[in-house]
Amino acid sequence: GANELGLTFPRPNVFIPTENGLKLKLPPKPKIFKAQRTFEERMTPIPPPTVIRDDGSSGRWTVYYKPDDVYGQPKAFVIFELLTSKVYSSAKTAALSNMYEFCVADKLTEYAYDAGLAGLTYDVRIIPRGVRLTFGGYNDKLQDFAKYVSKQITTDLKNILPKDEAEFDRYKDILLRGFEGFNVKQPYAHCSYYTALLMKPPEFEYDNTDLLKATEEASLTDLVSYVDSVWSSGKGIALVQGNVDEKQALALVSTIDKTLGFKPIPVEEYPPELTPVPLPKSAVNSMGTKLVISEPNAENVNAASYVSIQGLSEDPKEHVMMELVGNIIGDPFYDELRTKQQLGYIVSSGVRAVGKTKSMGFIAQSSTAKNDKLTTEIFKFLDTVRPRFLEKLGEGDFAVYVKSLIDRKTEPDKTLATETTRNWAEISSGRLQFDRPQREVQALLDLTKEDLLEFWDSLYVKDGRRILITEMVPQVGPTSSSKPATSTGYDTSNFELTNSKSASMVLGIDDIGAYRRNRSQIV
Repeated sequence: GANELGLTFPRPNVFIPTENGLKLKLPPKPKIFKAQRTFEERMTPIPPPTVIRDDGSSGRWTVYYKPDDVYGQPKAFVIFELLTSKVYSSAKTAALSNMYEFCVADKLTEYAYDAGLAGLTYDVRIIPRGVRLTFGGYNDKLQDFAKYVSKQITTDLKNILPKDEAEFDRYKDILLRGFEGFNVKQPYAHCSYYTALLMKPPEFEYDNTDLLKATEEASLTDLVSYVDSVWSSGKGIALVQGNVDEKQALALVSTIDKTLGFKPIPVEEYPPELTPVPLPKSAVNSMGTKLVISEPNAENVNAASYVSIQGLSEDPKEHVMMELVGNIIGDPFYDELRTKQQLGYIVSSGVRAVGKTKSMGFIAQSSTAKNDKLTTEIFKFLDTVRPRFLEKLGEGDFAVYVKSLIDRKTEPDKTLATETTRNWAEISSGRLQFDRPQREVQALLDLTKEDLLEFWDSLYVKDGRRILITEMVPQVGPTSSSKPATSTGYDTSNFELTNSKSASMVLGIDDIGAYRRNRSQIV
């Protein structure tokens, strides 16, 4: 029989929801996803989450809640964030946070497997402003699951952290290999990484080299000490959304609160929100700020260039104008550099958010053209944007681009997870503009072609533009050239390029740290 062969049935899965637990709290509204929605329906904001617990700015929790009356599924999502400046204050703490995340994922794999089969998910992330726990799935067993996971990662640490130095070294080796893998990425990915790095303050992202060094130096004692401090104090923010009533939502937060047991902090100790590092202003006849780096992968024969135009405005009108320009010139940019000039297979452009601001990026990678040639061709294209594309834009074409962007922004969320993610983005950023799509659409409706021309002039055409060029120079192949200097002697006092109107600030890889520290001090 089965027993003689050593065969047994799988143990019961305690996370499978009961029949009673699959009942809906609120019936879904009819026709919410109908194919044709009127413009008025599109412009009606979705009801936002409401605050159901507010302990004050120096208190423990602010809890947002929204019941599901749209998707008709017995599911919920719970997101907890503990705001604390302790977890990401240095490259060392950032490296230890990576190790802690890895330990959690590794040790909870078996337990989370059954939960995953039953439709439950979890995520533990250390982020620059604190720690975030996310739980989702069928609401019937969600509270039990969240309680267990949060208990394991906070109080039952002996089950999570490495049991001895040998296990710690194994984890460290895996993480180090991950950092070392950075070098074999494609040059365009390196360009994108260093562009993002230069636009963020030091405490929001640490250089790969610094993280590798900090990981090498970390010890098991450091990790234990770090994890003890992670949950010691902070400000709790939570969003509960889905098939739960208000009483259940508060009970869920209360359960997690008892498990975490952190001390509240005054508002002065909140970690700062992400604000981009401002690029120096530059004149029209200069290239702005340039970072030139030797491609770390010695065998890659491709050169790459990334030109970023920084916008520091938080105005939704300027944001939608940047998106609109991006939509108008995206295909022509690809057609010019990829199809006509055949500079390389990787040519793209887009708009990237940094904190509450947006920037435009243009990237090209080539095995036939050198990095300075790529940069020159990108600028040649950008110099023609006004006369070739914006000035010639007819009323009809302008309306088509505007309508396309409006349709995209007013597209309804298709899943509970999507809507929860959008709501959480507003909460975690501190913006709380849950009607953002409608605000942006209103800005688009008021837009004129003249507005767009004025915007492009101020962003790119006139003096005072903020531009960053990031180039990767290959070590071998036809696009290689002499190895760029690792430092150009970045002058910390030279905040703006005022000495020479046509000057460009050139940086080497070793100048990045000083540049970020000094530029992030500029308000």
